[in-house]
Amino acid sequence: MRAFLKFSSVAILILLVVMTLGPENWQPRTGLGWEFDHFAGYFVITTFICLAWPRPIVVGPAIMAFGSLLEGLQAFTPDRSSNLMAAIYGAAGALAAALIAELFIRAMPTKRVERFLEKRLRGPVRSAYPDGKNQGRASGH
Repeated sequence: MRAFLKFSSVAILILLVVMTLGPENWQPRTGLGWEFDHFAGYFVITTFICLAWPRPIVVGPAIMAFGSLLEGLQAFTPDRSSNLMAAIYGAAGALAAALIAELFIRAMPTKRVERFLEKRLRGPVRSAYPDGKNQGRASGH
């Protein structure tokens, strides 16, 4: 299941590139405004990728940079223009998802998070922290 999530994450990113740099009518819209579309889209994508790679402090900034790069590349497409606010809304969605995922990982003991993910993903999960300890928990002092 973990390999499927990783493969799906890469496929989602490729689809994002195609939708972002392709013709304007290829972009799905919710009707709630482009601000919501950018925030929600990057929030969902980042959340999904954090399931495949449970390192939200790495995944979040990577998706923020990737989204900003895509927004900048829209200046080179014939029917689009780049928009700083769109990049900011997308980055905010990715940041919010990464922070919530990090909070989730830090709030639960590491073994409990691993068991939770193993049940959901049906496979072994490496600890989010190299030494296997939950570094975000209070030391009890």
